[in-house]
Amino acid sequence: MSLEDLTVSELKELLKERGLKVSGKKSELIERLSSEEGNKPATEETPKGESEAPIEEKIEDDEEEDGFYEEEGDFEEWDDFHTSRQKPVLDSETQSALSIRIMQKKKQPKFRRQEWFRYRRLSKTGYRKPKGKDSKMRMNRKYRSPMARVGYGKIGSARGLHPSGFEEVLVHNANDLDGLNPELQAVRVAAKVGNRKRSTIHERADNLGLRVLNRRQIDQRGDLR
Repeated sequence: MSLEDLTVSELKELLKERGLKVSGKKSELIERLSSEEGNKPATEETPKGESEAPIEEKIEDDEEEDGFYEEEGDFEEWDDFHTSRQKPVLDSETQSALSIRIMQKKKQPKFRRQEWFRYRRLSKTGYRKPKGKDSKMRMNRKYRSPMARVGYGKIGSARGLHPSGFEEVLVHNANDLDGLNPELQAVRVAAKVGNRKRSTIHERADNLGLRVLNRRQIDQRGDLR
């Protein structure tokens, strides 16, 4: 197996074993390992008649016996197998609208409450519209914090969409998942839903191919086991 096929965590483990730095991007880690291997003395040659190919075949045979390759795409046996998050099926107009919204968000200032710099308690709270007859911020004087206005609104065609492009649907039980489109809609479980009902929603969403945006690990304790 080449170094490019390894994950970042596996590369860092190899670097720790060799006493090297583990910081940096994946390309830097690979370059660090390859340079270290180049400085190592040549290892013992493999005996004649033995090659790496039979070893790989033996590993594949062992995996087939364990049931890893009974069906394509069946990775339930691998607890640490990483599955990429589901992406929506978007048209070109929606994709361009999302990119425009990202650019608009970068230009948008951070809205602060009036006199947030003066009182610590105000800096911890969210934005509120300034009021008062003598408020300099309300009168839009110079060097005052900007106020939230209609002109800061984002593009309308992408309004309400998740950053991934999904349309968020708030659900409270498993029955709310019926009729949802897994290509365009994603699920967000309500905050007050308990673990028992939440686990049911997770299983139902997986069966329907729906993505749960706020999925979390549920401890199987007590009667939830």
